[in-house]
This record gives sequence, C-alpha cells and structure tokens, in this order.
Amino acid sequence: MEGKIPDKIFLTRGVGRHKEKLTSFELALRAAGIAQFNLVHVSSIFPPHCVLIPRTRGISMMRSGEIVYCVLSQNSTNEQSRLVGAGIGVAIPTDRKKYGYISEHHAYGMRQQEMGDYTEDLAATMLASTLGIEIDLSRAWNERKQEWKIAGQIVRTTNITQTAFGKEGMWTSVVAAAVFCSYKSR
Repeated sequence: MEGKIPDKIFLTRGVGRHKEKLTSFELALRAAGIAQFNLVHVSSIFPPHCVLIPRTRGISMMRSGEIVYCVLSQNSTNEQSRLVGAGIGVAIPTDRKKYGYISEHHAYGMRQQEMGDYTEDLAATMLASTLGIEIDLSRAWNERKQEWKIAGQIVRTTNITQTAFGKEGMWTSVVAAAVFCSYKSR
C-alpha cells in the first residue's frame, strides 16, 4: 500500500453552546467549518514540504463526508463562568525537508493569549529537541522565541486557540484543529 503525505494544512477553531454536551461539540465543529467531515485524530507531525494555507481555501478542497485527518484539541464545560480552552501550536523548521511539530493543549482557566503562547512553546520545544537546540524553559516565552530565531532552525511558530466562558444551564465546547487537506503520493 502506497502512503500519502499531506502537503497542505489549515488551522481552524470554534465554540458551540447547547443544553446537550454532544450537540455543543457538534456546534463547535460547525463554527470551525469541519462538522461535515469524518475526522480522524492523528499525532503531531507537520510533514516536510507541507504548506499552511487559509481555512477557506482548505475547506474548499474537501468534500462533505470525506475522511479527514487532523490534530484536534477539544474541551467542554457545563459550569457557569468557567473558562475553557483548546489550542493548537505549530513549529515549522527552516529546512523544509525536515518535519515540524503540531502541539495540542486543552485546559481550564487559561486566557486565550496565554494558551496560544503555551501551545507554540510546546511545538517549538518538541521541534528544538529534534534539531539539537537547547531551550531554557525558565526564560520568558518571548526570550525563547528570540532564541529559536537566533539558532536559525525554526522559521515560524503560530497557533490557533479558542476559549469561552461556560453559561448557566448550557454545555460550552471549544475546538481547535490543524486539518490536513491535500496529499501527495510518496
């Protein structure tokens, strides 16, 4: 069997609210634009030569009912005023022949910016370890990001994060995803 390697990926996020947990999750997927696909969760590798594209372009490349691979972060709460979040971080190496990393994280009580920075940090830390770069985790996030640029090994980190506060009598679900939408045969 010949394998397929993703060559295009997009990031998306959404929030949904409903009295039923499953329906709130479905609504979050709708808000993210990916409810019409059969999602298969995969691990965290950003393939070599893969390109990050806009969500609208990625979704237009797929058909309803298609089996779609993604790195998915999801979280839910039915507690009023509880902050819930889901985030995806991406680290892409300068050398595009090498693979990068996609991290997923979900938590309670983390603000959107904080969670986004955290997921980028996770992805960059995983990539740095494969490239032999030491990252001092005791330093501030912005200082480490500068360190990655100085080392010349990581060209880009980015994230997509969704947070929301729970509402009384409702389930609140959040999703963030890195969705593979185009493949090349190896």
